[in-house]
Amino acid sequence: MGDEMSKSNRVLDLYQALQNGQVINKKAAAEAYGVNEKSIQRDLDSIRDFLSEQTTRQGLIQSVEFDRAANGYRLMTEEIIHISEGEMLAICKILLESRAFDKTELKSLVNKVMNHCVSPKKVKSIEPFISNELFNYREPAHRPPNMSVLWQAAQAIQTQNMLEISYLRKDDTEVKRKIEPVGLLFSEYYFYVMAFIADKAKREAFEKPNDAYPTVYRLDRIQSAVVLDEKFDIPYKDRFKEGEYKNRTQFMFGGEPQKISFNYYGSSVEAVLDKFPMAKVVDEKEGVCSIEAEVFGTGVKMWLLSQGSKVKVTAPETLVQEMKQEIEWMDAQYEQMGGKTNG
Repeated sequence: MGDEMSKSNRVLDLYQALQNGQVINKKAAAEAYGVNEKSIQRDLDSIRDFLSEQTTRQGLIQSVEFDRAANGYRLMTEEIIHISEGEMLAICKILLESRAFDKTELKSLVNKVMNHCVSPKKVKSIEPFISNELFNYREPAHRPPNMSVLWQAAQAIQTQNMLEISYLRKDDTEVKRKIEPVGLLFSEYYFYVMAFIADKAKREAFEKPNDAYPTVYRLDRIQSAVVLDEKFDIPYKDRFKEGEYKNRTQFMFGGEPQKISFNYYGSSVEAVLDKFPMAKVVDEKEGVCSIEAEVFGTGVKMWLLSQGSKVKVTAPETLVQEMKQEIEWMDAQYEQMGGKTNG
């Protein structure tokens, strides 16, 4: 009991000295308290643990760091730039809306973010505004993303190491791929790994074997991943730019870049410009906006079709014809349904 009391007093003395701006030299402290240097090190570790727990409550980041110039340990203090209640609520709402995670993982993420970023008092004030959504949260149909694989891919991108993945295709067949990962994206419920296929023989089987753009892999379909020692080299100037790709892509469908033009007859052109960050209004007459946009891939057709009569594509001609063909097929399906009903 006496030893425990002695240790407690020693830790308090060291903590008080650090708070007063003093530098703790392990050797000198060990001699002063009649203990070895390992004991002083354990005391400093205990103080570090305590400071870490106090960070959120005090609004300060405090840590015990070694100062080489002073040859000892001192207390370093940094003020936390607090997240406001409104900002924290916005983050929670975005997490809920993403529908990227199963319910257990989502709850865990929300709790971790709140408990590490705002005070317990603020957590209690935010909880009523997300509790109903959490309670009624419907898990997505897809598998939850593997955060370990996400981080593996991120590290491989950083170091330009190849990845060997086991990937589950849409038809539930599993394939092995050796890939060169170049980017990570999140869009419409899914995380994606953007990568080039390293195996040239397998690449030849693709529709465009020399495609200059990476293949899109859904993270939740990657069953396993191994970071290989093999390297690949992509010069910085030729790096994959996630932001540019995302600004031009709808629903993460692959394909070629293209410029499109369409007339918009709806009431909120801002919604269109938000959907297409690279779009601009080139003309506006009698409530009809003529819009030009740079897009990537075939996903844009899904969005255009979803707008019904509010949209009319004017260029390129290939897209105009694709839209007409799709509308004819849709009409034929409804005609068939009508025929069955009347029969």
